[in-house]
Amino acid sequence: MMKARKSISILAATLAVVSMSAFVAPAASAADTGVVTSSRSFKGQQSRTSALLKESTSTSVDSDSSYGGIESLDVPQTKSQAEKDAEAAAAAAAAQAQAQAEAAARAQAQAQSASRSTDRTSQTGTTAGTSSSSSSSSSASSSSAATVTPVNGTSASAVISFAMQFVGNATYGGCNVSARQWDCSCFVQYVYSQVGVSLPRTSGAQATVGTAVASLDQAQPGDIIANSAHAGIYIGDGKVVNSLNSRVGTAVTPVNVAFTGGYSIRRVL
Repeated sequence: MMKARKSISILAATLAVVSMSAFVAPAASAADTGVVTSSRSFKGQQSRTSALLKESTSTSVDSDSSYGGIESLDVPQTKSQAEKDAEAAAAAAAAQAQAQAEAAARAQAQAQSASRSTDRTSQTGTTAGTSSSSSSSSSASSSSAATVTPVNGTSASAVISFAMQFVGNATYGGCNVSARQWDCSCFVQYVYSQVGVSLPRTSGAQATVGTAVASLDQAQPGDIIANSAHAGIYIGDGKVVNSLNSRVGTAVTPVNVAFTGGYSIRRVL
């Protein structure tokens, strides 16, 4: 038993010595000169640096890589001062060109206007001479057209023929027969006076003369149709010749247009 314990103690001691020897620092040797040198060396760093540079330059990125949307950010593009100056100069040149074009257009328009004005002036002089001769011709023509043929006979047809000469050839208002200016009752009075029939001046009074006719169906050309507001000479076919108003003067008008209310039909021939 004692021997076994002794063997174990020796073995443990041996292991301890071996373990301690593993941690002993590298031995240093000294020469007679007193300079101490170390036998340990360190691996060079140049190869490691080269490897790092190689890795940094050879790194590649897949085309479909995603970085959380940062690759699609709309980054504002800034311009240099030189670019801004160039754009401003181009805008100023364009504005100047437009102003020049507008000025040229205005000058051309003024020249055309002056030309037209000159043309109109020359044409006016020519037209004035032509108008003067035309007015003389028109006056003579109007006088010829305004000539009235005296009534021929005392029949109803003679009365109507005479009255129809004044359609569009007389002025409305008053009672100036020499100037062919009359109102409704003056016209009727004047026409009948030319065949020897004397009538009162007003339309209301004319509605009571002669013989009454019962209805328009029984009326004959030459009858007088009148009420307190208007008077006319019946020409047949439901129409009268009358001095209607200042707009149309003496005209042929349907009875239902000339008279808006009741009326009397009187026969004086």
